[in-house]
Amino acid sequence: MHREDFPMIKNNIVYFDSGATTFKPQVVIDSITDYYQNYCANAHRGDYHISQIASSKFEETREIIKNFINSKNTSEIVFTSGNTESINLVVFGYFRHQLKSGDEVLITKSEHASNVLPWFVLEKEIGIKVKYIKLDENKELTIDNLEESITPNTKVISIAHITNVVGDIRDIKSICALAHKHNILVLVDGAQAIAHTKVDVQMLDADFYTFSSHKIYGPTGVGILYGKYELLNKMFPINYGGGMNTLFEHDGYYELKSLPHRLEAGTPNIAGVIGLGSAIEYVNNIGIDNIIKYEEELKKYLLEKLKELDFITIYNANSKGPVVAFNIKGVFSQDTSVYLDKYNICIRAGNHCTKMLKDEINIKNTCRISLALYNNKEEIDLLINVLKNSENIWKEIL
Repeated sequence: MHREDFPMIKNNIVYFDSGATTFKPQVVIDSITDYYQNYCANAHRGDYHISQIASSKFEETREIIKNFINSKNTSEIVFTSGNTESINLVVFGYFRHQLKSGDEVLITKSEHASNVLPWFVLEKEIGIKVKYIKLDENKELTIDNLEESITPNTKVISIAHITNVVGDIRDIKSICALAHKHNILVLVDGAQAIAHTKVDVQMLDADFYTFSSHKIYGPTGVGILYGKYELLNKMFPINYGGGMNTLFEHDGYYELKSLPHRLEAGTPNIAGVIGLGSAIEYVNNIGIDNIIKYEEELKKYLLEKLKELDFITIYNANSKGPVVAFNIKGVFSQDTSVYLDKYNICIRAGNHCTKMLKDEINIKNTCRISLALYNNKEEIDLLINVLKNSENIWKEIL
């Protein structure tokens, strides 16, 4: 699907690691090059022409993101360095000032490190309690299990929209409805979801929603924090400096800008933001619904082929997201990855930044295949053929 748009495909690589980062289409590369070659200046800092162009392009991306996720206005869209910073901004810029000792935050053991460690820090700093929602037999989050986990002390639910190993797609709309019934706020880690499902933050009613540019065919080093205006307006910056203040005096008096700029201190990744705008427009031109349908068909085909191999263990055969976690029986996951790399097949191996998931699936490391719109069935066939010959794995890698 649109493989010709991605220069990396020409390098004879079968790339099954888009959950880590996606390849970039030529239009994104061109937009970044255009900035550096034709109007390379700081945004919101100069009165001269090329600076005005940079400022305009920068804010155009904010409008593109607003429309893409259907937020109410651009003041609810904050640019960060990535999904990790976005989550940290929510935890330390907002919840550090709202929660108190004994308040409970609900997460799951299948969350990414970026949605776990900040809460652990807050637990040590102010005495909140991090608790875990029980997962079902498919290692997925259910509404019933969530409801059983809620207590009068629960103040936050912080979960991924799609998890990066199990690949379960959470019912965020129902989760938010249940949470708000109990006056609980919801932070949604959308890193793995933004390129693979339709995100409408007003329909979902998420309080905060975060994602990274590089997971949706954009450049690295750019992230998005969406938050409801009334919540963002109570958020304290975690960075202070140029671009986010209106004035400061020698006596220590200072005033900060309005949203979203007061949360965007310093010179931003201008080229990256512009590249993200091009990536979102690229996805819009294809149609997110078309992408979802194509990836669902590809995932179904991949599972059918893997299940034909009796020496393969699949850990998430029932999940809906474009992710498959597996191992070759008796083979360490990293050895499988090295073996496949001999045939220019790229997969992820390890714990995938979800170190607590071992408590649920009873194994520490797995191989992960994460699909994207540029993958096809021919690549899957090649993978299967190489796996069929994996009895030679030790000769290949030693």
